[in-house]
Amino acid sequence: MSNTLTAPTAGAAAPRSAAPVDGQRVTFLRTTKAEWIKLVSLRSSWITFAAAVVAIIGLGALVSYVTNTHWAHMNPQEQAHFDPVSRSLGGVELAQLAIGVLGVLVVTGEYATGMIRSSLMAVPRRLPVLGAKLLVFSACTFVLSLVSAFVAFLLGQQLLGTHGTTLSAPHVLRAVIGVALYLTVVGALAVGLGFVLRSTAGGIATFVGLLLVLPGVGRLLPDTWQPHVLPYLPSNAGAGVFAVQPDTGMLSTWTGYAVFCAWALAALVLGAVVLKRRDA
Repeated sequence: MSNTLTAPTAGAAAPRSAAPVDGQRVTFLRTTKAEWIKLVSLRSSWITFAAAVVAIIGLGALVSYVTNTHWAHMNPQEQAHFDPVSRSLGGVELAQLAIGVLGVLVVTGEYATGMIRSSLMAVPRRLPVLGAKLLVFSACTFVLSLVSAFVAFLLGQQLLGTHGTTLSAPHVLRAVIGVALYLTVVGALAVGLGFVLRSTAGGIATFVGLLLVLPGVGRLLPDTWQPHVLPYLPSNAGAGVFAVQPDTGMLSTWTGYAVFCAWALAALVLGAVVLKRRDA
């Protein structure tokens, strides 16, 4: 009796290694659901988002209360240029630090633990992983910061007493919604930097440098250079969207916001290239 091994016939079905074990296709919706579970299951996510909310509401309320109690001691020039909206939204600059740190961590944390390999094995095309992380983190940031901004504004105007304003005043509603628009792009920029650098320390340092340090360094440039540089820096360009009136010498509200979005888009595109070309 012959023990010769025979090759599979041409019509035999070969195993499909790309198919998931449970028989379900890998879709963007399922990838997004997985990223949602990963985000909300981490204690650091809740703590950092809570810190951003506290910064927006708490610091805004504190600044508004102190302003009202010291109104009589303010000089006439300061009273003449007083902006009640900026006082109640004074915590945004601190909140952006929390959002930026978390945006970097949702990416680099997986590289640090090696979990990114599991993510990329489950989604071999890779780019859906970036898109799902961006969608989940941006959606959470937008919703939380939008609610926080409205609470901060309404509470701040109450604490300002007769020196406050209302949502119906010119450009006020846009400024309050602009907080959410600004912080969402901050988060997108941080996610992009996370994919580019793959290092928590490097990503956070770069983020802080771009948004907080670079504007200060820019003011050390010669006076003739500053108008051509400062308005186009990320935080300077984007800050006008949550201000009633943009600062003198800066870009208009939506032009500046478009420039800010371009910074975030550049980071995400570069992050996508690195994700596709480099091993995990």
